[in-house]
Amino acid sequence: QVQLVESGGGLVQAGGSLRLSCTASGRTGSKYTMGWFLQTPGKEREFVAAIKWNGRSTYYADSVKGRFTISRASDKNTVYLQMTSLKPEDTAVYYCVADSRWVLTTTEYDYWGQGTQVAVSS
Repeated sequence: QVQLVESGGGLVQAGGSLRLSCTASGRTGSKYTMGWFLQTPGKEREFVAAIKWNGRSTYYADSVKGRFTISRASDKNTVYLQMTSLKPEDTAVYYCVADSRWVLTTTEYDYWGQGTQVAVSS
């Protein structure tokens, strides 16, 4: 089992930046892809970004390319999502995910965090 804990959400003005963090614990010796999804009220969870276990490959949803950057700490157990040029439509709950496969853009990830709220005001 892998436990994921997100942090870093909050309220920011449009055009601003925010950095989310996610730390994995438990069976972290395995080589897990980690990533982020978002969910807005009444909608399905959407893929945002993913990074391979070794940090050498990344994948982004078109909607965030050029604005968001996913990275991984050297210990491989912490992943970051640097969000810049934020828009009101980025407002959502952001979930950290992990899975042994690469690359999933669907909600088939084995492990999910509890989510962190990001609100972008106009």
